[in-house]
Amino acid sequence: MRGADLLVQCLIRAGVTRIFSLSGNQIMPVYDACLTAGIDIIHTRHEAAAVYMAESYAQLTGTLGVALVTAGTGAANAAGALFTASESETPLLLLSGDSPVSQDGMGAFQEMDQVSMMAAIAKLSVRPKTAPDLGDAVARACRVAQTGRPGPVHIALAVDVLQNPAQSDDIPGADQFERDPRPAATADIEFIEQAVAQSRRPVFICGPMLNATRHPQMIQRGADCGVPVIPMESPRGLRDPSLGNLGAVLKQADLIVNFGKRVDFTVGFGNPQLIGETARWINISPLENEQDRAQKNLGAALLRSVMADPRDVLDTMWEHGVPKHDFGAWQQFVATELARRNFPTVSTDHITSQDLCQTVQDHIAAHNDTVAICDGGEFGQWASAVTQAQSRVVNGVSGAIGGGLCYGFAARLARPDALIFALMGDGSCGFHFTEFETAVRHNLACVVVIGNDKRWNAEHLIQVRDYGPDRVFGCELSDARYDLAVQALGAHGEYVTQLSELGPALRRAIASNKPACVNVVIHGTPAPSAPSH
Repeated sequence: MRGADLLVQCLIRAGVTRIFSLSGNQIMPVYDACLTAGIDIIHTRHEAAAVYMAESYAQLTGTLGVALVTAGTGAANAAGALFTASESETPLLLLSGDSPVSQDGMGAFQEMDQVSMMAAIAKLSVRPKTAPDLGDAVARACRVAQTGRPGPVHIALAVDVLQNPAQSDDIPGADQFERDPRPAATADIEFIEQAVAQSRRPVFICGPMLNATRHPQMIQRGADCGVPVIPMESPRGLRDPSLGNLGAVLKQADLIVNFGKRVDFTVGFGNPQLIGETARWINISPLENEQDRAQKNLGAALLRSVMADPRDVLDTMWEHGVPKHDFGAWQQFVATELARRNFPTVSTDHITSQDLCQTVQDHIAAHNDTVAICDGGEFGQWASAVTQAQSRVVNGVSGAIGGGLCYGFAARLARPDALIFALMGDGSCGFHFTEFETAVRHNLACVVVIGNDKRWNAEHLIQVRDYGPDRVFGCELSDARYDLAVQALGAHGEYVTQLSELGPALRRAIASNKPACVNVVIHGTPAPSAPSH
């Protein structure tokens, strides 16, 4: 058994059946081991795309996502996407090839300090020095990725370590690959329950790890005890168009129980002028630095810090049998405010962002098993605000755009029977456009809908707002025919300029059962904003 075989057997023990990868010299032993073991490799056209695909796959399957890239620039290319996975709280293992341990310090091909580079982004970054060390390294990485606040981890794989001999008894036991629970003290659970019982307008907020797609139990358990649950996963935070008039809700709340959501810019740093003077907080997080941040930003509004995994807190609360409270009027107020949308009034003969997203939503509503991918700047916010599918993946708190194509194609592997729409702007689609070739090669049907306003609209709007319309430059894009380009790559393409053409084009794209691009020329508009009072 080689180190590469030990690595792959450890992945199998961790439940991994699929890896997203771009090949390279140093990781060829892993490819060979995967062939023997039967692990499926989805071979991408860019290292960041492999990470984005692993991120989407992990979110939609509830498993650990795995990306495998080569050394040097390959590892560096993956780093940006790794930050997105960190901010989206996605358990993901990045494996990167590396130069030989035996040549450390000698100037080997693509030698660089990968561990230091990834440590700034990942929860854990290690470089095993011997083949037998790979077993414990993989088990530890899988455990860390899933424990506490989930996130990405990294292992640098020196090529000689992969080639050197190892033994089957170097594989750790199955329990070593599982997350470590972080339960709360009984006194903390009782405090939370009493605080909810004594409040009149409580809300539960949570971050991406507990959203409706990845942890639907969170929504159900909030409903069981009568408390509104608000998952937050947009960099626009209190101004997230998909959460309507969230600011008004938090201004009225008298208790905010925070299940792992960072108390940061997305909640106005807890500023009472934005959140409200009456709100008191209970902050649940397994991370000391996040508890320190909450204390710094909330001050006297912080009633209690609970050092625990929010998932374990939820489980314990429901084991105790949380009573049903009557917050009926408050629940209705919250539901009404979160459903509000302040759509801008536009006078145009062109298709608007609202027209496009609503038409896609009509198709989503007609199917039972659906996934919506929302990516991009201004158009991505429109997609988040208007579309509602059974499952959703968004570009997340990092604010990075461009992963939507990869999210959509990986969604086909995670949800093979679902209808999948990936909505994005013409700026976003350009980052990883060649992954259409990946999708064709692997037969990953997904309807990619491009809202094409021929510009980077979020930045265009900033220029108009802050500097004036005569200072707009550098944000223009061309009238490129993305639909024709995907046809050349073997996918299905549609070009739409009139609203009457859109429905039939979407139906043809779905019926093609291919990776499809529906290129829709739109009049770019600002995303919906919270209603003003």
